[in-house]
Formats: sequence, C-alpha cells, structure tokens
Amino acid sequence: MSSESQVRADDRAHVFHSWSAQGLIDPLPVERALGSHFWDYSGKRYLDFSSQLVNINIGHQHPRLIAAIQEQAGRLATIQPAFANDKRGEAARMIAEIAPAGLNKVFFTNGGAEANENAIRMARLHTGRHKVLSTYRSYHGSTATAITATGDPRRWPNEPVAIGVVHFWGPYPYRSPFHSESPEQESHRALAHLRDTIVFEGPATIAAILLETVVGTNGILVPPPGYLAGVREICDEFGIVFIADEVMAGFGRCGEWFAVDRWGVAPDLITFAKGVNSGYLPLGGVVISDEIAETFRERPFPGGLTYSGHPLACASAVASMQIFKEEGVVEHARALGDDIIGPRLALLRERHPSVGEVRGLGVFWAIELVRDRDTREPLTPFNATGAAAAPMNAVAAACKEQGLWPFVHFNRLHVVPPCTITAGELCEGLEIIDRALDVADTFYTA
Repeated sequence: MSSESQVRADDRAHVFHSWSAQGLIDPLPVERALGSHFWDYSGKRYLDFSSQLVNINIGHQHPRLIAAIQEQAGRLATIQPAFANDKRGEAARMIAEIAPAGLNKVFFTNGGAEANENAIRMARLHTGRHKVLSTYRSYHGSTATAITATGDPRRWPNEPVAIGVVHFWGPYPYRSPFHSESPEQESHRALAHLRDTIVFEGPATIAAILLETVVGTNGILVPPPGYLAGVREICDEFGIVFIADEVMAGFGRCGEWFAVDRWGVAPDLITFAKGVNSGYLPLGGVVISDEIAETFRERPFPGGLTYSGHPLACASAVASMQIFKEEGVVEHARALGDDIIGPRLALLRERHPSVGEVRGLGVFWAIELVRDRDTREPLTPFNATGAAAAPMNAVAAACKEQGLWPFVHFNRLHVVPPCTITAGELCEGLEIIDRALDVADTFYTA
C-alpha cells in the first residue's frame, strides 16, 4: 500500500482535478472507508455527511455489493452493448419495475451527464423540436448539452456550448422570485411563469422541460404542492416531453425509489445515476416511456456508448436494488427524514439565529444560513469566492475538525448522509453540526 506522502506526491504531480484551480487545492488522501465513515492516513475518522457526491446511498464497502462485483468480474468482466447480457437485462427489468407505470425501457450510460444528454436527444427526435427548458437553479452535468441546460454558475465559463436551451425560474418559496406568500401560491405563480415562457418561446419549438424532481446541489428545493402535477399537465397540453432528472434525488435519497413517486407524477423520461449502485462503478441511464420507445422501434436511435450497460456496473446495480429491498433501505431513509432529521433541524433553527430555513425529505436536507432573518441576506453572497466565502469555509472547517465531512454549497449546509446511516450516527453528526453553527452565528449581523 502506498504511503500518504506518495499519494500526495502522485496526486499533486499528475492528477488534474475537476472544478478546481490546480495550484490552489490540497486534496485529502483517503486510505479506507466503511459504512458511513472514511479514514485518512493519520487514522482520523470522518462521518460522511456528504455521501461523497451525494451518491453513496448504500454506504461505503457494503459486503454484498462488493461480492457481486467480484463474482461478475470472475465470470464475465465486459461485453459490448450490442450483445444481450444477463445482468444488463436484469438491471433494466428491475429499474422498469420500480419506475412509474408506462416506463419500461432503459438506456444505460456511464453517469448522470450522459443520461441527460441522451434524454434530451430522445426528446428532440421524438418531437421533431429543438428547444429545451430548464431552471436557473439546476445542475444537469458537465457535457455539452447538459452543462448548457445547467442553470448554476458552472455553466458560465463553458458558454457557448450547445444551442436551444432556455432557462426559467422554478419554485423556491423561501426566496420566491414571484413574491409569493405561501407554498401553494408559489406553485400557482411558478406554473403561470412557466406557461408564459412556453407561449413566448413558441410551444411548437419546445421538445422538453428538464427538471430535477427535487433540486439538489442548488438548494434541495422540494417542489411545493401541485407543482409537478402542473408541469405534467402543461407538457401534455403542448406536446412537450417531461424529463425528470433523478440523478441525485432517486434511489432512496428522498425516501422513495424515485422522488416523483412522492407526488404520483409520471414523467416521459427519468434520468438516473449515483444511487442506482452508489457509485461503486460508473453507471447511469434513462428510463423511457413506451410512447418514446416506440419512436425508435424501426428508426435507429443515433446514440451509444462503448460501456453502455457494462456487466460489472449492471451487476452492482442488481445487487444494490436487491439490498435496498431486503434491507428496507428506502423505508429507512424515509423514516430518518421524518423522525430524526426534520425534527432535529427544526430545533437547530430555534437555537441558531443564522439558520434562516431548513427543508428537505428523506436523507436530502438543506440548512440555509443567513446574516439577517428578516431580510434573508445570505451568510455569503451568491457564488462567493475568496474572502467573501470565509464564513461558510469556517463552518465547514469546524465540521471537519470534529470528524464530520460536510456538503457545503453557497450559503447552505446540506445534510445528505448515506441512506443506510444508523440513527446513532445521524444524531452524532447533527450534534457536530449544532456546534459548528455556533461559528455561523458569529457572522450574524441583525
């Protein structure tokens, strides 16, 4: 095994890291992981409240998942997509079985960005239209069309890339762009805004509306009552494909197999990745409605990937879904949100003036930090860097010092541990966050 010094030396000399100025980072060498924890080379243990990139839904190093990968590697390590394969077919069948009725085909990709790329391609070919509507508070991946559909600042330095994407405002009751006074009013006004956008862009030019069912990195924004059903109705009215991006929200994260299940809404396409196999191997995909699949019955679909439906990745997905069912992971995640995270975060809001709002479901929550509760001024400005980001960096550092690895984005601290975390581990992490919020309170100005 390599020493910590060798790991650091190789990383700094040869690894080019994503989303980073290479000379300004110092990645932590990680030696091992298990369950809800990982360890650095000094032996310090971290409680993983980020689930890495909100994808280790089943926890680190689940023995049954590791064994399934080992067994498949010993039997058939790889086979190209044109062949039929037992694990590829089984994974597709199992995903179709948990999807809403009428979505029965699965196109496999290597991750979420490729899933969204191909979902948009399917929608455009199915409708014969070009435009795609997506929200400003969104992230859909870093490939060409996916990053153009993304609304957050990661899009800016990548422009111009693709064409035909139009952004609109989705619902966000706490910071309502529609000056709403209730979640119901927010839903109504957000749907009216979406309808106006469609009318002025030209309904006959719009192929798809792409939405994160629950917005992830950009705020963990749970849709207000009636919003998703309203989007479904608008799509049906204008012949627009409804794509639900469940890359982060799916597979237990929201206490459901797919987050859309909570609202009883069936999209035309669902994109997934991350939690389908907890990132043990690269895997994503698109779940396709029967109507869209029929478009390609005799018309070739012009897209493919060398590793689409890779046997090792599909074997891990099969094992993961079996574990989810047999160990009650989805139900456990739902109960953690209802019984522990939601009530405990409500108490933190009472204790800490810097906590403006808490929101979420399942094991998918956000603590929004502010300098002033009345004005709702964020603790750090939008897209802050350098000295302007210091308050959030200090909160994150306080978490890490106490052995908790947080997920921090803009002025928010996200609570996104593995879906398999125990109640005791969860309470331990929330107690660390409680102490770290004392740091946030020092920046409160009201």
